[in-house]
Amino acid sequence: MTAKARPVSQREAGDQARAFTKARASNFYYAFSSLPHAKRNAIYAVYAFAGTVDDAVDEAGNDAERFDRLRRARAVLDVACLDRSDRALEEEWLTVALQGAIEQYSIPKSYFLDLIAGMDQDIRQTRFSTYADLELYCYRAAAVIGLISIEIFGYDRSRRELAIEAATDMGKALQITNIMRDVKEDAARGRIYLAQEDLALHGYSEADVFANVDNDAFRNLMAEYGHRAEALYASGLRLIPLLDGPRSRMCCNGLQGVYHGILTEIIKRDYDVYSERISPSKAGRLLALFRLWISGAWPKRQPR
Repeated sequence: MTAKARPVSQREAGDQARAFTKARASNFYYAFSSLPHAKRNAIYAVYAFAGTVDDAVDEAGNDAERFDRLRRARAVLDVACLDRSDRALEEEWLTVALQGAIEQYSIPKSYFLDLIAGMDQDIRQTRFSTYADLELYCYRAAAVIGLISIEIFGYDRSRRELAIEAATDMGKALQITNIMRDVKEDAARGRIYLAQEDLALHGYSEADVFANVDNDAFRNLMAEYGHRAEALYASGLRLIPLLDGPRSRMCCNGLQGVYHGILTEIIKRDYDVYSERISPSKAGRLLALFRLWISGAWPKRQPR
């Protein structure tokens, strides 16, 4: 008879979530390091869940496997959201880590369901007809992570509506930056995230995307997305002064700043994302992060 695996402790689950985050995304790992211990562990748990869901789309061999992985992610979420009295002793580190974060910070389950819906959309949909369609995807794929994060960071509840709006816009800005940076890589996987209406407006075809054509039409198209992202970053910055304590503000400002730096580099290169993938060096990221931490800890301006 095979011995039953022992339950995973909260500490062990936290260590696994931290290791997952460090291995998968150093940008996020180092940005999170400014947080107090409890908040940091909760963010690692959320990122590990989000990364696992995202990997369901990117790494599975076929759609049947992708949908099965999403089903399993939903099962993890369902258990993680149970009342403590209804839970069995868990042997899965991701479930234990997520349980701790959701329970400690009262994170709404609906945010995680939106995240799963975004990944389901990513499996089923490889084109977006309108920019409004793309914005919905950006909300599900990234903005909900911002909404989850502010529950962990803590924020001025008297400004809740503003905090949610700013966090949503910040998440969308990060996702649009990713879309702009990864046009070539996404095309290689048969995906085009730039909205069809925008391609048509600028006279840039799907065939051009797949052929990596860098011309005036492409640069004008990318400039439009750059302007949209800049406006979203500006809106998102209203969140920083609302967050609880300098360490939460440091983390949030570091995250948005690193991605805004990628957008700035894309613009500096005249939107040439085909010749090479834009990725700052580790030393450059850490130096930028340190500066962003300092500037974000004690913001000078209050949101209006």
